[in-house]
Amino acid sequence: MKLIQSIKELRAELDICRRDGKTIGLVPTMGALHAGHASLVKRAVAENDVVVVSDFVNPTQFNDKNDLLKYPRTLEADCALLESCGAAFVFAPSVEEMYPEPDNRQFSYAPLDTVMEGKYRPGHFNGVCQVVSKLFLMVEPDRAYFGEKDFQQLAIIREMVRRYPFDLQIVGCPIVRESDGLALSSRNARLSDEQRGQALRISQTLFASVEYAKTHTLADTVAFVEASIASAEGLRLEYFEVVDGNTLQTVKNWEDSSYIVGCITVFCGEVRLIDNIKYKE
Repeated sequence: MKLIQSIKELRAELDICRRDGKTIGLVPTMGALHAGHASLVKRAVAENDVVVVSDFVNPTQFNDKNDLLKYPRTLEADCALLESCGAAFVFAPSVEEMYPEPDNRQFSYAPLDTVMEGKYRPGHFNGVCQVVSKLFLMVEPDRAYFGEKDFQQLAIIREMVRRYPFDLQIVGCPIVRESDGLALSSRNARLSDEQRGQALRISQTLFASVEYAKTHTLADTVAFVEASIASAEGLRLEYFEVVDGNTLQTVKNWEDSSYIVGCITVFCGEVRLIDNIKYKE
């Protein structure tokens, strides 16, 4: 495995791979890697000849500067994990390398990017699209892999690929959870032991709501989830939205769509955690 920090070197290495007829997989990450990222990389390795993993904390997608400063950076440990997973290249550029000048491009995919995270984190998805589109242009992958934990992000990236001439396949991969159900997240590293226990209520509530939904209305199910989080020590609900899995628009009844997903964001102390659950697919 080779660590690369310049775009020029990355392109040179991948040009050789393409000349040799090799397929290229890309796994974009912001580092602080865990078993969820490893599952993406392993799938990419199984489906491509060469896999590139980007390890870059992208500043343009943070609307909270403190969140950016506190985001964990663990490049040495990340590289050890990625080598064990079979990645060929780790691309870990500096901010100056990725953004030699300000990126003033505007990406708008309303209504996909104006609800949920788009509402509470203005500018976030524009920053995501900026960096992901740059990576697509640099790497020119055959396939790119994203986790379904960031459900809204995955939908927006798919829309970006539909609208722009990116010749690649977007592969969505299932949420990876701890044995007790907590969704894996780089932000989990910021939780104290006590908060780690409190955060379990999020996934427990979502799992329970699937059973609850079988005999209750959608509105009752939303109220069930909101009440469960409200009664949990150390947690503060930012939003829980039940949406059509394709349009991300709120649904009012279970009959409104054949693909229904519940998306939740909860603060555990100062740590913002997201998760989702499928009710119909």
